Amino acid sequence: MERLGKLRVAVIGAGAAGLCAARHVLSRANSFEPPVVFEQSARVGGTWYYEERVGTCDDSRPIHSSMYRDLRTNLPKEVMMFPDFPFASHLPSFMTHWDVQQYLETYCKSHDIMPHIKFNTMVEEVKPISMETDEGGAVRWEVISRGMHEGHSTQIFDSVFICSGHYSAPHLPSIPGIELFKGKVMHSHSYRCPEPFAHQSVVVLGAGASGVDILFELVQAKAQVILSHNKPALTFSLPLEIQQAPPVVKVQDDGSLLFQDGSVAHAHVLLLCTGYNYHFPFLGQKQLGLEVQHHLVAPLYKYLLPPSFPSLFFIGMCKLICPFLHFHYQIQFALAVLDGTVQLPSRELMEEDAEKERQRKIQMGVPVKHLLQMDSDQWDYYVSLATTAGLSPPNPVIQSLYDEVAKRRRANPQTYREINYRLVNATEWQVLNSPSVEADHI
Repeated sequence: MERLGKLRVAVIGAGAAGLCAARHVLSRANSFEPPVVFEQSARVGGTWYYEERVGTCDDSRPIHSSMYRDLRTNLPKEVMMFPDFPFASHLPSFMTHWDVQQYLETYCKSHDIMPHIKFNTMVEEVKPISMETDEGGAVRWEVISRGMHEGHSTQIFDSVFICSGHYSAPHLPSIPGIELFKGKVMHSHSYRCPEPFAHQSVVVLGAGASGVDILFELVQAKAQVILSHNKPALTFSLPLEIQQAPPVVKVQDDGSLLFQDGSVAHAHVLLLCTGYNYHFPFLGQKQLGLEVQHHLVAPLYKYLLPPSFPSLFFIGMCKLICPFLHFHYQIQFALAVLDGTVQLPSRELMEEDAEKERQRKIQMGVPVKHLLQMDSDQWDYYVSLATTAGLSPPNPVIQSLYDEVAKRRRANPQTYREINYRLVNATEWQVLNSPSVEADHI
């Protein structure tokens, strides 16, 4: 993608992805102007910044973070880190959100990113303003923002990195008769701690990572819990206080919950652990040729850019990934596209490639709502991005440890975080200490 002069890049969001984007733009001063990072809150960290409040901020903005008080990471720090920036060695493998927040603040300081962040600034609109299609022509982007103290501002950029995450707009399932429920209906986005639920009956809807985590917290606080989900019965041992039930079909006239198998429950609380919507209120999706549903953003070439607008990058849209590693490779691939190191195929070929990938997953039986889940596919993806952009691929030890932790998490989601690991070299990891696991290594 040929340009004259240095390129101007806008970064939306100062969470982990946005800070990573800014760090790598700043490291390429020969090709890029310093970035402008737009952050709606007063601090870095994005979803990792724990906010006690729920609902809205003082300025009526929705609370962004979905962190709960006692959350610990479900990936070990050895897998979670940016490859060029390890976590502090004294930290346990499975960290609190406070630890991750401090890590991101240290990362920001180490790379001198702070001067380039516009805090308390909402991006209101991002739109293409030139549509050159001749050889060497390029789309540029108008970014309209509103600062808490500065009013509206319009700036022009050569590229926009969307790093606003996808864990802040709750997905609320449609449950017939929900208005008849006499208790409290809430989404896990607004869950902070278990004490308010002590001795109450709670139906937790959804058995994903947060649903299972919160489930155990509620039991510790002496709540009576029913876990309602559409997965096969969970195979790990659950505390006796927890019942499993199929999905909620509807709320009946008397306010009780009717499950798919015909069973019924009365509950004080219906807690929706039902995931989040992709949400980009500042984008004109039709103009960009994008389909954005609650579970899908398409088409994206390499899960990263719309074929029609190859200078707009969606960072971290995939799920079941090592997020910081994912950002690391996506961002450097994107910058290699912008500075001309990587030559993209034609729009038609990129659209064809994205459709082939979609069809590959559908033929494997992947439901449409899970098309952006990667899991074991992520490793070949990182190697592909790295090879194309001239980067070092991830060390094999990362995949090996990721798979080991996934296995232990499936076997016992209550205890897997008790284990600490150490990376020995590029291919081996070691268990440091565990009350129930002998020291072993691979």
